[in-house]
Amino acid sequence: MIRLLRTFLAHQLKTNKAKLNHGGFTLIELLVAMIVAVLIIAPLLRFMITIVDTDRKEQAKATSEQEIQAAMDYIARDLEQAVYIYDNSGVERDNAGKPEESGIRNQIPPIAAAPGCNTDNCQPVLVFWKRKYFDRTDTVDGKTIGDFTNENDTFVYALVAYYLITDKNDTWSDIARIGRFEVYDQVTDATSTQPNAVGIPASPGFQSFKLSDTSGSSLKEKLNQWTKGAGNYETQAQILVDYIDVIDEDDPNNKIEPGCPIVFPQEAPNLSQDEIQKKEEALQVPSNLNGGFYACVDAEKRIAQVFLRGNALARLKNKKEDYEYQPNRSSYFPTVTMQIEGRGSLGL
Repeated sequence: MIRLLRTFLAHQLKTNKAKLNHGGFTLIELLVAMIVAVLIIAPLLRFMITIVDTDRKEQAKATSEQEIQAAMDYIARDLEQAVYIYDNSGVERDNAGKPEESGIRNQIPPIAAAPGCNTDNCQPVLVFWKRKYFDRTDTVDGKTIGDFTNENDTFVYALVAYYLITDKNDTWSDIARIGRFEVYDQVTDATSTQPNAVGIPASPGFQSFKLSDTSGSSLKEKLNQWTKGAGNYETQAQILVDYIDVIDEDDPNNKIEPGCPIVFPQEAPNLSQDEIQKKEEALQVPSNLNGGFYACVDAEKRIAQVFLRGNALARLKNKKEDYEYQPNRSSYFPTVTMQIEGRGSLGL
């Protein structure tokens, strides 16, 4: 009897002992917590991604704006030294032997062979003659200018061309860039007793122009007949700026409507609308645009209106459809236009 009572009491004590709480969550609690976390964190992640993407685009936009403006300033300084600027006819006609029908298309790259400039990827836009000044301390191919000029500064004539280059390579972008090509005349050795002795040779392929030996009644006709020297050019176009926009002919939104109204403002009141349109077409270089770089040139007045349009979105290395021009994202395609007058003098 006593043993039975002890057993009963022991059982009661075990039954009445407080249950221990070991902590943790139930499966339902974990599922609820996960759902709540997703509902809160997912919008925050999307917000952060949007902020980062917007920041990347704004940085690309700012960089493009700065580079496009810097490129335009460089072109303007270069073009201000021009003694002659080729218009549409000069750039897009071949040398035909007749002053009124001639141009230098087949005398400059890409028709005339030059490194890195082919007919399918290299389009001339701005072509002009300028005075290229040399300081007496400048060196060319290891030779000091002053050694051949009696320690004086000097100048030679140079032919300069700016190109829209669209080839794809590992160094530059997959869209377009602007390249600068220059060839120049020899520096005569003034210390030599021989007439026209060469101090520093001319660029390969360059040939001095002699207006007195060229037919034509105007400077335009004379310089449109310029022909290059023997041999190929060895000078390669130096890239001035990358990420220039290109035009998709199949996309109606990705168009550039060129216009040259301010190149000849004083003549406009005396011309009909058809005459104005024809003259604008004659001034535009190139005739058929394939990118955001063109010029309107009045050769007689030595005036050029230059247009540049960059593409900031292409810097982000997205798919092509992500950086094509659309009206709703035009702010990512910085545009600069400037009218420049050549002020160099032709001392011949």
